Amino acid sequence: MSMTEKVAYLRGLLEGMDLDKDKKEVKIIEAVIDVLDDMAATVSELEEGYQDMADQLDEVDADLGDLEEEFYGCGCEDDDECDCGCDCCGDEDDFDFDEEDMDDCYYEVTCPSCNETICLSEDLIAEGKIDCPNCGETLEFDMDDVEAENPSVE
Repeated sequence: MSMTEKVAYLRGLLEGMDLDKDKKEVKIIEAVIDVLDDMAATVSELEEGYQDMADQLDEVDADLGDLEEEFYGCGCEDDDECDCGCDCCGDEDDFDFDEEDMDDCYYEVTCPSCNETICLSEDLIAEGKIDCPNCGETLEFDMDDVEAENPSVE
């Protein structure tokens, strides 16, 4: 029996007792039942809101899991016997870098506006400018200075 049903039952009992509605005691009991009815309605609304939020949180959690799997995952599901070389299964010590991985060059750039450090690929730097993903400030790059300092870097 829900709270609303219990309050309705109490109201029915009060009305069935055929008490004199002009007495102070009866008026107080009716007022208490009215307050209980309001509280029961509020609790029902809160329970519905809670359930809606719990359902939405479950959906967000599932979506986040999908994104994590897509971004980090290798499909091994944290298997201790997996030897794929990923970080998620604990076998990162056996990971061999491909020569292609060594060719990629990344730069750490600190935004002068928000002082956040971001990692950028050489391709992004070569474009000449990007917007900081943290604060939106436009960052401009001049690769000529870097190449002049390190002429042997290829």
